Amino acid sequence: MSNQEKLNIMRHSAAHVMAAAVLKLFPDAKFGIGPTIEDGFYYDFELPRNLSPEDLPKIEQAMSEIVKNKEKFAGQELGIDQAVKLFKDLKQDYKVELLNDLKQKGTTEVKEEGQELFEKPDKVSIYKLGDFVDLCRGPHLRHAGEVKVFKLTSIAGAYWRGDEKNPMLQRIYGTAWENQKELDAYLKNREEATKRDHRKLGKELEIFMFNENIGKGLPLLLPNGRVLREEILKLETEIENRVGYERVWTPHIAKSDLYKLTGHWEHYRECMFSPFGVDDETYVLRPMTCPHHYMIYKNKSRSWRDLPLRIAEDGTCYRYEKSGELGGLARVRCLTIDDAHIFVTPDQVKDEYRLLIKMVQQMFEAFKLKDYYVSLSTHDPKDKKKYIADEATWNKAEKSLEEILKENKIKYELCPGEAAFYGPKLDFIVHDVLGREWQMSTLQIDFFMAERLGLTYVDKKGNPAHPIIVHRGFTGSLERTIAMLIEHFAGAFPVWLSPTQIKIISVGADHIEHCRELAREFMDIGARVQVDDMNETVGNKIRKAEKERVPYMLVIGDKEIGGKELSIRERGVKKTYKIKKQEFIDKILKQIKERS
Repeated sequence: MSNQEKLNIMRHSAAHVMAAAVLKLFPDAKFGIGPTIEDGFYYDFELPRNLSPEDLPKIEQAMSEIVKNKEKFAGQELGIDQAVKLFKDLKQDYKVELLNDLKQKGTTEVKEEGQELFEKPDKVSIYKLGDFVDLCRGPHLRHAGEVKVFKLTSIAGAYWRGDEKNPMLQRIYGTAWENQKELDAYLKNREEATKRDHRKLGKELEIFMFNENIGKGLPLLLPNGRVLREEILKLETEIENRVGYERVWTPHIAKSDLYKLTGHWEHYRECMFSPFGVDDETYVLRPMTCPHHYMIYKNKSRSWRDLPLRIAEDGTCYRYEKSGELGGLARVRCLTIDDAHIFVTPDQVKDEYRLLIKMVQQMFEAFKLKDYYVSLSTHDPKDKKKYIADEATWNKAEKSLEEILKENKIKYELCPGEAAFYGPKLDFIVHDVLGREWQMSTLQIDFFMAERLGLTYVDKKGNPAHPIIVHRGFTGSLERTIAMLIEHFAGAFPVWLSPTQIKIISVGADHIEHCRELAREFMDIGARVQVDDMNETVGNKIRKAEKERVPYMLVIGDKEIGGKELSIRERGVKKTYKIKKQEFIDKILKQIKERS
């Protein structure tokens, strides 16, 4: 057993200890679920009153008593009807609901109607810890005393089973570690993450905003956010232009018939906004650009000489995300997908993937993202409803992607059952400066859609053939990428990405006109510059510029006007230094050009 597996067992046990402690403090508590998560655990409760942060130390104290008494975890198997009766007697309605799902569908997962059922169990396992009884597979520690060190971290609301129509429960988050040193390191990292929270910094740095009159999950990029968006797109366009991408623009809506034709209506309907009528036809807001690009391909006859055909677009899409799942720019309802669809012949697939991987790596290098791995999402052979086409085609596609990863020496993990309905995919998972994971680039191979839609080309022998389609999402979405970069850099972006690259600070009123002339000179070379001509002290102006994370501050007084050198202060450095104007221009232009 790995150290991580041992840690997960301890955290799972800690979740039960927390639930047992809550039961001591709130005897009428009703229990939802309590799984382990990355770096910790949580449990959902229905309680007679709302919890506050002041309740967490009280729950921790009750947990400490359980740990000190080394209360034992007692596992037991029961027939499913026995278990239903037990939890009914305990008035644990949520557990009864889960058991009834197990009894009827063979799973506690929320399944769509008509979806294949799992094998229905005759028995279930329960675990007792003092008076607390839970429906649980285990495993657990021998006793609560083996929970080393723990800390409850926060309280949040969570809909039962993630459905807004269900009751809102109270979720308590916690973490557990092998020793105090590891816990302290985690809490320190968590504190740093809080400081870097893109929702907090996005407001402070005036990057984005939301407004209730516009709607939940619909972000507004402010001028600073627009700069970030444009610089990211400029980088991507440069990378695409080197290898021959053709950029297009397509509408934000389409007839619902298009999505029925592609299969998205059947497989993606729950993520789409409600249809609306135009004349006698039904339209929808697009959730992705794929169908539009298919129609562009189908617009004229194609030959093998035309392939690979690379169609790219930074298209705004609309997806219905539940209110409880929205989170700043990381999860929105209106998102910009820097999407591309590459139509290739079978013998071009591997070379195209090598090229795509190289392009993704170039983007990561510009963002200073060095640590990443790939999640290889494959199909679930048991789920005949979700995945179209035949088993042999799926196996061929998945084998091809795995070979490509091995040839390119890229670290990867297999994720069965996570593929798109039309094909397997590669998801690039990056670690930011704090080691947290963010999903970015996606490369999906599609052996099926061209045949389904009648997309063809004439092969070398003069016969009609169906192209293979590679779906490429460069960053996942621009909104999520902006969120990640805010947190990765803590708002202190590299020069090329900084909304304001130079802040020119006037010492007094007599220096303002010279500052403005200097600003125009820097604007002419393509730098983003602002003049602070407020009637404030130089020290206060510098503090403001530091808070805004401006890379370079130029202080202009009598000496700078009369001399040949500029007085420069760099972000995060207290001392100023002198440099000739042309040298500074050359320096900043180099940093912008090389994105260094």
